[in-house]
Amino acid sequence: MKKVVKKGIVLITMLSAILSYANNPLIFEKTVEIENTTLSINNVKQGQQLVIKDYYGIVLYKELIETSGVYHKGFDLTALPNGEYYFELDKDLEIQVIPFKVHMNKVEFLKDKETNFFKPVLRFKDNKVLLSRLSFENKPLEIKIYYDGYNSQSHYELIHSEKIKDIRIIERIYALDKTKKGNYRVVVKTEGRSFTESITI
Repeated sequence: MKKVVKKGIVLITMLSAILSYANNPLIFEKTVEIENTTLSINNVKQGQQLVIKDYYGIVLYKELIETSGVYHKGFDLTALPNGEYYFELDKDLEIQVIPFKVHMNKVEFLKDKETNFFKPVLRFKDNKVLLSRLSFENKPLEIKIYYDGYNSQSHYELIHSEKIKDIRIIERIYALDKTKKGNYRVVVKTEGRSFTESITI
C-alpha cells in the first residue's frame, strides 16, 4: 500500500511539472551576430571630436579622440533605422564629413559624397576682429557682432551684421570701438553651422 501511495505521489508530481510547462511554453532565444562596420581615419589628433549625426543633424554618438595617429574602430551601425547618416571628424581648421546610409540592416558608405568643410577662423588682435574662410563652393556666410557693456542684465546688443555671398576666400577685419569697453560676441553662420567666439576689451 505504501508503494502504491509513493508511486501515486510521484505520478502527480510529474503531471504537475508537465502541466506547468504546458502553461508556460519554453522561450527560445535567437542569437544575432552583430555586423561591425570598421571606420579608419588617418592623421587624427588627440582632442579632436568624432560624432555620428542623422539626416537632421541630431548627434547620435560623440567621442573625443584619445590617441594621435590612425583611428580604427568598429561600430554596429546595422541597428540604426533606414536612412542617411554621417560621421564628422572635427579638426582644428576643418570638419571631415563621411556620409553613409543604412537600408535593411546593411551599411553603405557614400564615398562620392565625402567632403571637407573648412571652418571660418576668428582671431582677435587689440580691438580688431579678423575673419577668414575658404569655401570651394562659394557658400554664403553671415557674421553678427554683439556688444554688452557690463550692464547688470547681460543683454547683448547687435552692433554689426553682414552677409557675404559668392566669394571663395573671405578675409575681413572689423574694428571695435576702443571707447566701448565690455564684452563682445561674434557669431558666424555658414552651411547650416554656427561658430561663436567672445572677447572682452
